[in-house]
Amino acid sequence: MPGITITEGLAEIKTIGKRIAKKEQTVWGCLYRHDVIRDPHAKSGGSAAVVERELQGIKDLEDRIVSIRRAIREANAATEISVCGTTKSIEEWLTWRREVAPGMQHRLANMRARINAVRDKGQKEGFAVLQGGQAASKELDVIVNLDEGDLAKQIEGLEETLGTLDGQLSLKNATVALEL
Repeated sequence: MPGITITEGLAEIKTIGKRIAKKEQTVWGCLYRHDVIRDPHAKSGGSAAVVERELQGIKDLEDRIVSIRRAIREANAATEISVCGTTKSIEEWLTWRREVAPGMQHRLANMRARINAVRDKGQKEGFAVLQGGQAASKELDVIVNLDEGDLAKQIEGLEETLGTLDGQLSLKNATVALEL
């Protein structure tokens, strides 16, 4: 069989799921009948044979899903992409995007929100919010122990990385061939 891309493999998995559902419906319809009712599949070997064929077909389709997923996993482990100066395998990037990036986004947004909240409170209550290294003029002045410019760059960099990563993953999914 000619090679298929990751995108085509993922699409095939969805199609296989629909095919399995149709085969299951056939099985449910042939699973049992009253003895007094004539077997509608008698000419093609009987309902028992139909059930057996459909179950075998389901097993074959499930095996195909497993082989496509294996091939995708292997391709993802073997294919590297560079995003914003960092090179990792697709597998590593997917893990980073799923398990690391959300925490980073939350942490950075939370720091930004907390600084903004204390700044708003300072405007209402009359105290200053200062960058580290600046001298406070009042006891209640607040010193931010983080470079806000750097925080903004980190937030922007993370968003750029995620956007670029999505584009690179789409490109690789459309071009990397699977070995099935």
